[in-house]
Amino acid sequence: MTVTDGEEFDKMHGSMFVLLRRFIEHDYGYSGWANLTEAAGIPNPSYQMLDMYPTSELFAILRAASSISGTSEYELLEKYGEFLVPDLLLVYKKYVKPEWRTYEMLLHTETAMHGAVKLEHDRTTPPKLLVTKKGPSQLIVDYHSHRKMAGMAVGIIKGIAKYYQESDKVTITMLTPTNAERVQIKVEFEY
Repeated sequence: MTVTDGEEFDKMHGSMFVLLRRFIEHDYGYSGWANLTEAAGIPNPSYQMLDMYPTSELFAILRAASSISGTSEYELLEKYGEFLVPDLLLVYKKYVKPEWRTYEMLLHTETAMHGAVKLEHDRTTPPKLLVTKKGPSQLIVDYHSHRKMAGMAVGIIKGIAKYYQESDKVTITMLTPTNAERVQIKVEFEY
């Protein structure tokens, strides 16, 4: 992840930072957060759920975590995305139909979930997702974001499959390079 033009002015919803802190503390302990934010040049940050913060700070924390842990930034984004799912589904459960499983969640993410996020927090800018059916057991997820965080999208897909206890029935294949603004992800289901 490198700072792109305008990234220093791009802002992300505070919930992403609060949940990043929970993720870091879960994987690296309480002191891990303090060490990483200091290494990222953001000592003693005070992120609040409903405020907006520079996206560059989130990337700086992830870069520091990658450097210290030896885990790639992509892998960290993927793990973080997977970690987010239970909280996201709890917060937005009123937009999720009880009969849905992984396939339906992915198919309706843009309209149900991202629509809800934008409705409840009008300053947010989640990535644009176009999910196309390729039959009853395959979806193509077309991810569009200037933030280039496709790893998080893959992690969220894995987290949804885990949430619905379908991890062993879902196969994820990247169809394009993962570090682009537009990334295509094939998701196959064994039912």
